[in-house]
Amino acid sequence: MNVTAPFPWFGGKSRAASLVWERLGDVGGYVEPFAGSLGVLLGRPLHHRRAVETVNDIDGYIVNFWRAVRADPIAVAEHCDWPVSELDLTSRHSWLVNEAHDRLGALQSDPDWFDARIAGWWVWGCCAWIGSGWCSGEGPWTPNALRDRKLPHLGDAGRGVHRQLPHLGNAGRGVHRQLPHLGNAGVGEWLETLSERLRHTRITCGDWTRVITPSASRAGGAPIGILLDPPYDVDDAHHEVYGKDYRGVSAAVREWALENGDNPDMRIALCGYDTEHDMPGWTVGTWKARAGYGPAENSARERVWFSPHCLSDRAPSLFDEEQAA
Repeated sequence: MNVTAPFPWFGGKSRAASLVWERLGDVGGYVEPFAGSLGVLLGRPLHHRRAVETVNDIDGYIVNFWRAVRADPIAVAEHCDWPVSELDLTSRHSWLVNEAHDRLGALQSDPDWFDARIAGWWVWGCCAWIGSGWCSGEGPWTPNALRDRKLPHLGDAGRGVHRQLPHLGNAGRGVHRQLPHLGNAGVGEWLETLSERLRHTRITCGDWTRVITPSASRAGGAPIGILLDPPYDVDDAHHEVYGKDYRGVSAAVREWALENGDNPDMRIALCGYDTEHDMPGWTVGTWKARAGYGPAENSARERVWFSPHCLSDRAPSLFDEEQAA
């Protein structure tokens, strides 16, 4: 059973996971330099090998969450199990972007460091916050800035204050909603399932280039699958939803992909909007995202470019055949 991230994420690729895995196949190693909600990793077919999975993100809140879930899911569940409260949302946000932010520096120096309270409060806020800006560090997020506070989600009606509110207890996005496919045990079971899935996954924090070096992504002679999902760099992209302006990163990622696309040991998938990348010799797949914070028409512009050594559409992998033999 595949499991999903317990929080909404702008740019998540869970809907594209099946398309990506059809083309990457059962690779010996897998790397996600821009982890986010791990939509593709968590959508990996269950029969695939689990050797050498590496995920990375420059956002310390994201990395801390995934590390904390992997190491101590029950502690994270205890901290995120809290009713939606506008006042608590404001005060916790202030604490996260001030005191907690300084602690996250340990993520880059210690590969095992995590903080369960930061993880729990961060994911709780992700699911209660409306719009962009959660833990971005931008704006007057101090205890006395209540006049500038955001409104939390209040019910199971989703992402807006104008939606109908049937009740308050079975509510909202991510950790605030019920999970029929995981039973009635609640958030704890959800996070424990994620913990088991990530048990052997390396989770790093830093620049994307650190995890695509030959030494970092070695897979024992088998092909390496690399999913490149940088912040999109097009004129109408809403960069503020990433917390920072990452303009230029997408172009650098594209340049690296073009330089390495002919490597037979790499199967590379590059994500972007329809007009964002020119990838000669690569094939392109189309998928449709959920409507998010940006213009609704952008959901139909999603593309994934696949390097020449990726598998053909729905073609079996050599390694799939070896395993079946």
